[in-house]
Amino acid sequence: MAEPKPTLHPETEAEFSQDQSASPEMDSPVGDDPYLALEAELDKLRNERDEMRDRMMRALAEAENSRKRAEKDRRDAQLYGGSKIARDILPVYDNLARALNAVTDETRSAAGGLVEGVELTLRELTNVMQKHGVERISPEVGDMFDPHQHQAMFEAPVPDFKAGQIIQIMADGFKLYEQLLRPAHVGVSSTPAG
Repeated sequence: MAEPKPTLHPETEAEFSQDQSASPEMDSPVGDDPYLALEAELDKLRNERDEMRDRMMRALAEAENSRKRAEKDRRDAQLYGGSKIARDILPVYDNLARALNAVTDETRSAAGGLVEGVELTLRELTNVMQKHGVERISPEVGDMFDPHQHQAMFEAPVPDFKAGQIIQIMADGFKLYEQLLRPAHVGVSSTPAG
């Protein structure tokens, strides 16, 4: 549907007509019709408006994307910023756990206080790690190997185990929220299906 032509006050139309006859620019494509000149100018302004609106919408979208990226980066830094120190603490956990695994009944009776101190230290370390989002990955013998959480240190054919089942746990794994800090070190059965 065509827009109605604007009507001008008679005095304004007379002034406009005089201006048009004096201007060499207006003699080109629109000729002497003042309405065509106004329509051309209006089309030009509409195109500029549309272009500016498009630029504004793109700038707003880019600003929103930047805000979302910054928020994600901030959240990731808050959650995973401590991953380096958490990874560096894992050997301390391993050494305390190995020390407790080496304790015999004889050692416990001879140095009960020392063994209890190591147990309390390991428990406190575990609590602090859990408080900061570090979880232990503790597979069991017989579980299926999961390459996303386990690292196969060796394979061996073992009777009564299917291929891909865990036959030995050498070290627990750990993750910080959803990020893997260290896979559990395991031995895996390579017994072929029979």
